[in-house]
Amino acid sequence: MIATPLRIALFSGNYNYVRDGANQALNRLVGYLLRQGVQVRIYSPTTDTPDFPPTGDLVSVASLPLPFGRGEYRLARGLTAAARADLALFAPDIVHVSAPDLLGHGALKWAQKRGIPVLASMHTRFETYPRYYGLGFLEPAVEAMLRRFYRRCDAVVAPSPSMADVMRAQGMSDNIGIWARGIDTSIFNPDQRDLAWRRGLGIADAEPVIGFLGRLVMEKGLDVFADSIDALRARGVAHRVLVIGEGPARDWFADRLKDGVFVGFQSGANLGRAVASMDMLFNPSITETFGNVTLETMACGIPVIAARATGSESLVADGVTGRLVTPGDVAGYAEALAAYCSDASLRQNHGAAGAQASSAYDWDAVNQAVLDQYHRLSPARSPAHG
Repeated sequence: MIATPLRIALFSGNYNYVRDGANQALNRLVGYLLRQGVQVRIYSPTTDTPDFPPTGDLVSVASLPLPFGRGEYRLARGLTAAARADLALFAPDIVHVSAPDLLGHGALKWAQKRGIPVLASMHTRFETYPRYYGLGFLEPAVEAMLRRFYRRCDAVVAPSPSMADVMRAQGMSDNIGIWARGIDTSIFNPDQRDLAWRRGLGIADAEPVIGFLGRLVMEKGLDVFADSIDALRARGVAHRVLVIGEGPARDWFADRLKDGVFVGFQSGANLGRAVASMDMLFNPSITETFGNVTLETMACGIPVIAARATGSESLVADGVTGRLVTPGDVAGYAEALAAYCSDASLRQNHGAAGAQASSAYDWDAVNQAVLDQYHRLSPARSPAHG
């Protein structure tokens, strides 16, 4: 009996219309699966102006702009009749849900009614978001909703061991594997450093550059970043701030960092150049589940100062490739930043160690871990299946 190709239905709240670390990972996964002969169909909200072309067959699902000033994101209206009909024709062996939104809940319910295994990939710490919008009292309720969602799935993959530990402690699942992230060393490597590019931005060669890399939204810890830079300035430590990224909080961030250099969104070789041209990355976010920006920076031979939180905790070796600081500890961040700003050899040594550590993250190897999970969950298949 010859088995038919594995068929995966992937559900995403944002597959390609706004570029972020989560959907970059999903597109890379789909590309790898297609190369392995797996059939994949993706269901996600779409727009007329996506940030990048989708990898694989993308089915648009009905959606509305997200409220609360975040209209660049779309909220799927659940698994509509049209999507259910398309899904039935595709006849997946596995349903993969990447977000606990209405679409993810609808896909989970659809699969359970038909006895189809469900794999959930965890990308974002949604339970931490309310605190950045003055709604911290909602966190226990959000965590409870997430727990109910993930416990109904057959298996979960978390992007880092530290995130898997948090999910186990929260009672999210008893079956948690690891789907890490890889690094494209053709883009992120120390050779991309470009002092002439820095000079064009008005940054002198000897000025230590503190970088921020990511979407400019409050949940990335922009307030802690700005407060820590204020504390560093109060110490009289010379430095410059380089901000790479765009987002709805840009004006707020620029007002707090009046001497900061904002270069906007960068991609490809331009992004690699910008990252490698920092002297250190400062990433105070506690919402990361892996920390793509942390790994990209390490690959460029740049040390990282990060929150001792999920993601960074699994990537940064404290005192070896960077520094881990208690979340929200402005004085602690300022002290770590000051040490790197005043000691070029420390930056060089920790950056080199980070580049060596990052070499272990190969995209094909980490994506194979997801394919292994699919095969473990999939029932016996034959040409008559579906």
